[in-house]
Amino acid sequence: MRLFSKFVFLCNCCFLIAMILRWVEMLKRSKGNFSGAIPFQPLESTLVVLGYSAILFNLIFCLWMIIRFLTKSGTALPKWMLWFNLLLLPAQVTFFFFMR
Repeated sequence: MRLFSKFVFLCNCCFLIAMILRWVEMLKRSKGNFSGAIPFQPLESTLVVLGYSAILFNLIFCLWMIIRFLTKSGTALPKWMLWFNLLLLPAQVTFFFFMR
């Protein structure tokens, strides 16, 4: 579970980076520049793919943590990581279902 939680944390960080990249590219396109935000396209693509898949992994992680909380099972994960992932889930749901 620790490995999965670290993976979910990295995906959520990539989600935040992908949102920043999207915002930067929208600003560039409004000025007439159609190049990417990062000159190295494979890096940008990897960040976007991991960031957009974060909602699936984060949903699985949050459901698993809620089940563990309801069954009174302890977790050996840091509290800040649990809260970060839990608080980012509504932002991801809002972005994917209401802002596109």
